[in-house]
Amino acid sequence: MTARLTGLAPLVAPHTRVLILGSFPGAASLAAQQYYSHPRNQFWPLLQAIWPDSPDEYCSSSYEYRSNWLLKKGLGLWDVYASCERVGSLDAAIRQPQRNDLAGLRAQLPQLQAIAHNGGESFRHRRHTEALGLPVYRLPSSSPANASWRFERKLAAWREVLEQLGLLDSAR
Repeated sequence: MTARLTGLAPLVAPHTRVLILGSFPGAASLAAQQYYSHPRNQFWPLLQAIWPDSPDEYCSSSYEYRSNWLLKKGLGLWDVYASCERVGSLDAAIRQPQRNDLAGLRAQLPQLQAIAHNGGESFRHRRHTEALGLPVYRLPSSSPANASWRFERKLAAWREVLEQLGLLDSAR
């Protein structure tokens, strides 16, 4: 029998404007207790490219620093699934998932304006996020498993969504 895994707590602030939802943290992220901690996941490099005003040491900075930086930009992070059974890190291996209480989190975020799903597995649950009454967007997965999209193509798609949401005022 596969052990039940529990996801990470939401990374949000009262002023969070956009919630980025993944599916469920990979093994590296669960071990580190940090969102997107796999070294080949492009989540943090995508955001650094979108907001190049970040300090040069950004990529090597602490998770706490990166998290605070993300929150200051109006972004929050969470996952569709609160728990599941899974061997490895692939979304295709997720079994017996239990969804997070998105409505409960929404009630705690008075400035939330939209939800962006990071990848296809997360986006499969858009009917639950659409039920929150907010615009819902699909982002190409930042995962290394999404090898069919080059970094530049992912960056253009992420930039387009964040621009539509009014979050690029500090980008160059």
